[in-house]
Amino acid sequence: MKELVVVAIGGNSIIKDNASQSIEHQAEAVKAVADTVLEMLASDYNIVLTHGNGPQVGLDLRRAEIAHEREGLPLTPLANCVADTQGGIGYLIQQALNNRLARHGEQKAVTVVTQVEVDKNDPGFAQPTKPIGAFFSELQRNELQLAHPTWRFVEDSGRGYRRVVASPEPKRIVEAEAIKALTQQGFVVIGAGGGGIPVIRGEQGDYQSVDAVIDKDLSTALLAREIRADILVITTGVEKVCIHFGKPSQQALDTVTVADMTRYMQEGHFPPGSMLPKIVASLAFLQHGGKQVIITTPEKLPAALRGETGTHIVHS
Repeated sequence: MKELVVVAIGGNSIIKDNASQSIEHQAEAVKAVADTVLEMLASDYNIVLTHGNGPQVGLDLRRAEIAHEREGLPLTPLANCVADTQGGIGYLIQQALNNRLARHGEQKAVTVVTQVEVDKNDPGFAQPTKPIGAFFSELQRNELQLAHPTWRFVEDSGRGYRRVVASPEPKRIVEAEAIKALTQQGFVVIGAGGGGIPVIRGEQGDYQSVDAVIDKDLSTALLAREIRADILVITTGVEKVCIHFGKPSQQALDTVTVADMTRYMQEGHFPPGSMLPKIVASLAFLQHGGKQVIITTPEKLPAALRGETGTHIVHS
């Protein structure tokens, strides 16, 4: 029976820099992702892909802000921007994969626009900290605050005001069963993009979207748990996780146990804004039945799955 692998692709793997923001540039970057996935398929895995969307959501929000400023068009809710980028990025990955799979007589990649349930009482909603969108002058901030009384803003190092939203903990992947069923039918599934569209349950049990940003790696780990994946892969900018990073004593981690990685985390080796969420997500996946976590760069992923590189977190 094929092992099920969930792979988290960073949004910066698709928009690499400010000169590569066009759809054409993104489509080219996605081809490299597709080639990596094909190599994984050849190794006989079932695959679910998730992806970041930070740069893309920023562009969507800015387009809406400019259209609002210049033409008076309504602003696009953040949840809709997440949904739009899930569809847009998923389409690029899906097309690139299916074009390659079609050469072998198959077309089996599909995108699932995914909602992620969060707790409406999550403490993050009381103290939002995640900046999104453009910088505004004080006058613009005041006008937006008047139009949207529930919005929160912070002044950012003298550069202007930015809107901030909550980053609540993901509790449930709404479309997990659909994603699982598709993998069992042999599809490569692209889901939970950008951490998923954050939704809360109303009193009648209906879902309602909320303006928030869910950490992609935490949502990916939750999805991997809910569909009972064997391996979770988190791609990042380094080939291996390091302790004492940037110091003369820097040490790359090859195979490390849950106990040792937990100790390294508690010792403060991983910065909160970069590696720490990936380690937290990794340990949560393993603590809920996962077999192994691999952390490496996208281009090293096939080699890492063969055990040749990357950081491998295992139970013992």
